[in-house]
Amino acid sequence: MAWNLNFISEEELKNHVRATIMKYGEKLESYDLKRFNSNLIDPIKLLFDKSVYQASWEEIVNNEIFRQRDKSNNNDIGYFHQNIFSFFRGCEVPQAGWDVIYKNPDGIQMPDGDVVHTLYVEMKNKHNTMNSASSAKTYIKMQGQILEDDDCACLLVEAIAKKSQNIKWTTKVDGKNVQHRLIRRVSMDRFYALLTGEEDAFYKMCMALPPIINSVVNEKGSISVPHDTVIQELGKVAAAYTGQAEDLAMAMAVYMLGFNTYIGFGGQVRPQLPETNEGMLKCIYAYAKGMD
Repeated sequence: MAWNLNFISEEELKNHVRATIMKYGEKLESYDLKRFNSNLIDPIKLLFDKSVYQASWEEIVNNEIFRQRDKSNNNDIGYFHQNIFSFFRGCEVPQAGWDVIYKNPDGIQMPDGDVVHTLYVEMKNKHNTMNSASSAKTYIKMQGQILEDDDCACLLVEAIAKKSQNIKWTTKVDGKNVQHRLIRRVSMDRFYALLTGEEDAFYKMCMALPPIINSVVNEKGSISVPHDTVIQELGKVAAAYTGQAEDLAMAMAVYMLGFNTYIGFGGQVRPQLPETNEGMLKCIYAYAKGMD
């Protein structure tokens, strides 16, 4: 299939995808029970999730592992969105200050008729990731840049915006609504169009991305497939509950992830239990404490 992206080569995009996947790093490492519970699992939530969604324990545990991995992967996707512009003509991705700086000696046409020669960009993954204090701080930074350089515009670029847009950014500073025609809120598709002169540049990149990612993932030695052992280790804990229903035994194993020092679970005061259950609990206490 012919390569139809004029603003980045196939090899450059492949290298950038490879670098992004490599940043996943330790998130691709396998999860055992100790790592799974390193930030303390909420057993009650897992129990509710399993019941409400009518899922198996394996599904719930795997979903939680995915959630833990995904929580830090957002930063890696931010790397993808920002650093791809290092391959675009006229773009710089500085180490500090701004996320992207774009210069065009021929001029950059803005929607309100202004022509500037430099764009200073702050980039966000999603439209709702800034609180009011962060928004005000960013806006003041942009105001300062325009006062220093009147031949520029400042953009808040959102990878996931509410809609396709290139509008004046209106926000609050010291309780007052502020806006400026050269301080703009721009969706990622409009930003690509501004840099490349191609209205559908972002669409083209998105269409080229799936086969590129698959190609990199399938490279020999590219990534290691994780082999998670959490559900098997929980099963060993639950196995101490011989004579109990399988679901209840697994629930107790999950409870011990967060509650092994709580009264009645593993604390100093416990209710009197039948001798057989007491022996089972001792096995679980020993296993849980071994994860400390």
